[in-house]
Amino acid sequence: MGLAAAFGTSPQVWMNLETSYQLSRTKGAEQAVSRRARLYGRFPVKELVKRGWVEFSENVEVLEKRFLDYFNMKSIDDTPTFACAARKSDYSGDQKILELAWLNRAWLVAKAVRAAKYSDAGLKAAIPELRECMQYKEEIGKVSDILAGAGVRLVVVEHLARSKMDACCFWIDGAPVIALSLRFDRIDNFWFNLFHEIDHVLHGEGKDAPRYETIDPNAEGLPPEEVRANANASNYCIPKDELEGFIAGVGPMYSKQAIIGFAMRIKVHRGIVVGQLQGRGVMHYSANREMLERVKDVVTSSVLTDGFGNTLPLERKKQ
Repeated sequence: MGLAAAFGTSPQVWMNLETSYQLSRTKGAEQAVSRRARLYGRFPVKELVKRGWVEFSENVEVLEKRFLDYFNMKSIDDTPTFACAARKSDYSGDQKILELAWLNRAWLVAKAVRAAKYSDAGLKAAIPELRECMQYKEEIGKVSDILAGAGVRLVVVEHLARSKMDACCFWIDGAPVIALSLRFDRIDNFWFNLFHEIDHVLHGEGKDAPRYETIDPNAEGLPPEEVRANANASNYCIPKDELEGFIAGVGPMYSKQAIIGFAMRIKVHRGIVVGQLQGRGVMHYSANREMLERVKDVVTSSVLTDGFGNTLPLERKKQ
């Protein structure tokens, strides 16, 4: 061999060096494959890259660093955490990591929303204003500004596939945030979920750790605060005595004319009446579906939204 002759060594030395070099390359490639497999096994990489929440890189070291930053981790062995929680929660498991991914994106989006200084009195005073928006779906366009005036930041983040996030509330520097996913695009669902989270805010919940949930008014075994939030949300949508009076006077045969007349009298959208009756179990879920109008377009056109065709170029800032 030329190199052996030039350096006065045996060909075997150079063959050994070449073998060691090729083995080192193979070992490095294997390590990169193993590292990538662990990254994809730990995080929903494809989903977050597709949504534009984490920028993709062919370099596994760079990609891993971006995911560690997104989940507030120093190493891949650390515990993923919510961006601004005062105490840590356990987000292990595929479903939990999807929920945390959604929460951290909601936090990022909310940081871009401006709102007045929050007070309980201001939010309570805003509730009658919100109720004035409940008769027509177009009035939902005013909700974000009303809440911002009361010190509450409202954002929409489309839920991730395979997750069941409906809504959450958390706090940023003493200011409450309400995030909705619009997983079910119905007018009754929008108002119920919004008032559910407003109730959490008014009770100071979500400060230490985010209150996030799949909202089901009929679920069993709920914590007391969720039972309370469900009951209060129903009452905000339709006062309890009004709804019970309507059920007693009209049920079990709820004609469209009766529903429309009742909705007009209490000044709420007819779909909210249908949703409440279905939630009470006195009307089948297949009845009057046409009254449950979709609201996604009016909501996303008036609320800072990530998803549903909108990708916000928000970069995570180190704390």
